[in-house]
Amino acid sequence: MAEGWLRVDMHVHTRASYDSLNDPDGILAAMDRRGIHRVVITDHDELNTALRLRDRAPDRVIAGEEVRTREGPDIIGIFLSERIPRNTPLREACEIIRAQGGLVYAPHPFDVRRRGGGEHLDAVADLVDVVEAHNARSWGAGVNERGEAWARARGKPLGAGSDAHSAGEIGTAYVEVPPFEMTREGFLAALREGRVACRGTSPRVVAAQSVYARAHKLLFRGRTPNEPE
Repeated sequence: MAEGWLRVDMHVHTRASYDSLNDPDGILAAMDRRGIHRVVITDHDELNTALRLRDRAPDRVIAGEEVRTREGPDIIGIFLSERIPRNTPLREACEIIRAQGGLVYAPHPFDVRRRGGGEHLDAVADLVDVVEAHNARSWGAGVNERGEAWARARGKPLGAGSDAHSAGEIGTAYVEVPPFEMTREGFLAALREGRVACRGTSPRVVAAQSVYARAHKLLFRGRTPNEPE
């Protein structure tokens, strides 16, 4: 990595997501352990925890949300200030992200196991700012590569993230970028110069952690408001 550059994990969940037990209080410590300088918090259909953590560490945390759209695909808004409701139509969700001064980030676009929605991307290509070229939880053959190819063919910057649902996953995928202002345009400019780096996550670890998180919440906390039916 070039001297002075930053490692940014662009896809991290907290226990505000229905399938994660990731304690927000442990995220900054996990970043320190893994050499990650900044993270984007991207809880499912929820923004409050991301905003609170951003307010605690404004130089290290970017507030985002992973929105389940009406058509089915997930879309991530980065630099959000207001929550976007679940089941918002895909194009409308992208427009709302832009209206908030945010970046439209397409996560795991060709991972059909995880609602990537690649077949919908062309319809909103004019609004997509960044494409997730590597998601550490996407291990199917060619899944990440297809996302990267789609982005390169359309001149879109590449992003990467761990999709961490536990502290140990933070930093398993990230981008290396030059220093940037914590704004839409600042980050976008940095991503155009950046590079994707990844370590990968074991499928067995992923499955075990997600199943445990769901079971724990159902048994001890009941269904969370943003959990799918």
